[in-house]
Amino acid sequence: MEGSAQPCLVLKLLSNKIGSLLCFWNSPKKYRRLDTKLETKMVELKRSSSGESKFRSINGIILKFPHFKEGLKEIKDVFEQFDEDSNGTIDRDELKKCVKKLHFHAKDEEVNDLFDSCDVDEKEGIQFNEFIVLLCLLYLLIDSSSSSGNTPKIGSPELEATFNTIVEAFLFLDKNGDGKLHKKDVLKALNDECPCEKSPSHVTRTRFREMDWNRSGKVSFRQFLFAFLDWVGIDTDDEKGRLRATTTPQPN
Repeated sequence: MEGSAQPCLVLKLLSNKIGSLLCFWNSPKKYRRLDTKLETKMVELKRSSSGESKFRSINGIILKFPHFKEGLKEIKDVFEQFDEDSNGTIDRDELKKCVKKLHFHAKDEEVNDLFDSCDVDEKEGIQFNEFIVLLCLLYLLIDSSSSSGNTPKIGSPELEATFNTIVEAFLFLDKNGDGKLHKKDVLKALNDECPCEKSPSHVTRTRFREMDWNRSGKVSFRQFLFAFLDWVGIDTDDEKGRLRATTTPQPN
């Protein structure tokens, strides 16, 4: 009972972490092209998995949070390497150099789509948490000349395994296999995890709204990934403070 209660408590606390930020993160038309590609990719992965998943419950995903956090740590070194002016963000030119250095075959239009879709505060700079999302999307969508045989696509088998496990978490919640998360499926999964301590309906709705930026009742993998990283707690305190500072509206 004690082991199962803790994940339930974690679920109840998730909404406190990012609710103040996502009100600024709507999903304009510029995101649609990349999100459509992601939906297609998720559908392909769901079909290739034959409906099987390494996860059986939300609890199983939550218990993996320390593993996710550890697996994503090495991205910090990559981020700092390509943040050439050390200003805490990666601009478009730095990103193009990064994509080239990692041997991904991406057109300028594709790089710009990735940049625009991950620069959620529209400050023309990719911060660390945004870079993690961008690197995962790059891994999923863009071909790489370095991926042959047993060679990792992004140079790190540990990082690829982490990205693949995050995708598994998304596919577990994508019950109908259409590449999106639907409100009724996610709320059911959240409540079914703790039948003896079922969350009030307004709490589960709040959790879903953390991912559903444009209030459509559907969540893309990109939206899920941003929320997921915050739940895992990948940001340092300094990075969170910097993100809050760039997304908090200033008085007129």
